Amino acid sequence: MKILISADMEGATGVTWPGDVLPGSAQWERCRSLFTSDVNAAALGFFEGGAGEVLVNEAHWSMRNLLIEQLDDRVQMLTGRHKSLSMVEGVQHGDVDGIAFVGYHTGAGMEGVLAHTYLANSITGVWLNGVRASEGLLNAHVAAEYGVPVVLVTGDDLACADALGYAPGARTVAVKDHVSRYAAVCRTPARTAADIRLAAADAVALAVRHEPVTGTSFTVELEFDAEHLVGAATVVPGVRKTAERRVAYTSATMYEGIRTFKAVTTLVSSAVEEQYG
Repeated sequence: MKILISADMEGATGVTWPGDVLPGSAQWERCRSLFTSDVNAAALGFFEGGAGEVLVNEAHWSMRNLLIEQLDDRVQMLTGRHKSLSMVEGVQHGDVDGIAFVGYHTGAGMEGVLAHTYLANSITGVWLNGVRASEGLLNAHVAAEYGVPVVLVTGDDLACADALGYAPGARTVAVKDHVSRYAAVCRTPARTAADIRLAAADAVALAVRHEPVTGTSFTVELEFDAEHLVGAATVVPGVRKTAERRVAYTSATMYEGIRTFKAVTTLVSSAVEEQYG
């Protein structure tokens, strides 16, 4: 049995503000160990539950944040950027039985610690077929196309509540409770590691591949904080302007949908100026 861990950092233990997750800062260096502890706890739990293989896909920012020397020797880690499926790279090869979202958070425009969707700012909302979407929701639909269930979600309490909408059967672990976008009541690393490990061991029973979900088209709508970003987004073929600060596109599969989303966010980020956005 193989488990894929998609590891993001904003939902990690002790993380509450941008300095905790921006590569290069002193606080980021400190929080890398906290992030790695959460991921390692999940891996240990999966092994204890019966998994034979755990692949960790780094999914935060530069995708070079985890400390591999602190991971269990049985773990393999996929690190670095420019991957075909970005945050859920590895799910597409037909050998993954379950996927875990570790360190996840709520989406742009939603309540939650460090809430955003792909870009730290600029995007104020994302909707998938009319439903407000987090990265978890988007990625869960990608995994479903490959017959892979989401078995575990960790993050703040609101990220866990969000998971009920896209993976109602998954085990969830809240490592902190939301107070504001940049504040939370945090549990200690020892406590969260124990909680994640226990939940992961239990979640192995949920790692049962199902028939790939097909036959549904996906309409994604994005709202930006500035009108000029619409111009950047609509450079991508198929992306159309729907309002002064909104664009939308429709894809036949979520594989295509998430790749278009990545193209849009890449172009939009390049159009943002340092002070004015």
